[in-house]
Amino acid sequence: MARTALVTGGSRGIGAAISKALKDQGCNVAATYAGNDDAAAKFTEETGIKTYKWNVGSYADSQAGIAKVEAELGPIDIVVANAGITRDAPFHKMTPEQWQEVIDTNLTGVFNTVHPVWPGMRERKFGRVIVISSINGQKGQFAQVNYAATKAGDLGIVKSLAQEGARAGITANAICPGYIATEMVMAVPEKVRESIISQIPTGRLGEPEEIARCVAFLASDDSGFINGSTISANGGQFFV
Repeated sequence: MARTALVTGGSRGIGAAISKALKDQGCNVAATYAGNDDAAAKFTEETGIKTYKWNVGSYADSQAGIAKVEAELGPIDIVVANAGITRDAPFHKMTPEQWQEVIDTNLTGVFNTVHPVWPGMRERKFGRVIVISSINGQKGQFAQVNYAATKAGDLGIVKSLAQEGARAGITANAICPGYIATEMVMAVPEKVRESIISQIPTGRLGEPEEIARCVAFLASDDSGFINGSTISANGGQFFV
């Protein structure tokens, strides 16, 4: 029987690659998005993957959205918490609003996404929780105190869930991508992009599909003994 996978922020960038990889692996995939209706519709048309719109920063919205996914596709076995935003500013210029927006989406959003499906995973004795963190959650980054804090916090969530879920057949793992050739990164000025690449030992940006392949493995039955781990997919830019 095909497993059901939920990918937050799953219709664009790294999330889109993850959604497609899980579909190729035989999963029924639900991809969430926050606001870009046109991009979501185009993604569904091109891939056949259903998209669902809700704000991961709201527990009520997440709970209602997850209930709809499970009614249409079946109980969720795999959760990929990928949705994330940036509101960059040097710390002395960062506003409380910039701080809170990032906390709500990148950190609380993980809780809101995993918590509603956790009881079902425990009952069925199977679950895969995969959180997309970031290299900047490992090493920090200028003008990203809010973002780095959330991505570091995501690693703490994973390590704790791994201990709580292990006896119920649930694994929780994280992936920390480095700089990936998404629309956002490719939109930065070429000189900035060249500066970034110069810091990566492999001499290139990563591809979204490379992150997706990591997710596909962690979501599979073959990864059952990998729990509480972090995969650093950054081309050798940073070692933990």
